Amino acid sequence: MKPRIEKIKEKKLVGQRLEMSLADNKTADLWRSFMPRRNNISNKLTNDFISMQVYHPTHFADFKPTNHFEKWASVEVSDFDTVPDDLETFILKGGLYAVFEYKGLSTDNSIFRYIFGTWLPESEYDLDDRPHFEVLGDKYKNNDPESEEEIWIPIKPRIK
Repeated sequence: MKPRIEKIKEKKLVGQRLEMSLADNKTADLWRSFMPRRNNISNKLTNDFISMQVYHPTHFADFKPTNHFEKWASVEVSDFDTVPDDLETFILKGGLYAVFEYKGLSTDNSIFRYIFGTWLPESEYDLDDRPHFEVLGDKYKNNDPESEEEIWIPIKPRIK
């Protein structure tokens, strides 16, 4: 599976966040809480959802399933002029990303084992210290093997 490499500009996001780890995964709780509030966001740029992970700089260097990170359920917006009181804002800095088209269950982590265990070490890129995210568009179906999403991994050219 070969990703496309994309450089993106800064994105403005509105959503909710929750601290968690892979061992104590609260993703379902986060989305269950966010989904009723999504319709209160009036300035969405698309109908896509963005599931974002903000990792500590040492998260992958010393990886353990108990490492904590911040998970966001969000949407991209045009501005922060009308943010509902119960939601938060996040500015996703632009930069270079490897974008993987994924089809399958979101609980199947084999795609991430491939990305971090095979593709990244064999590529000309290193992991960059910026948020990782998934774009959940029209073809995303929660808990369905036919579900499709894009996995965005922040990268930077490897220094030789």
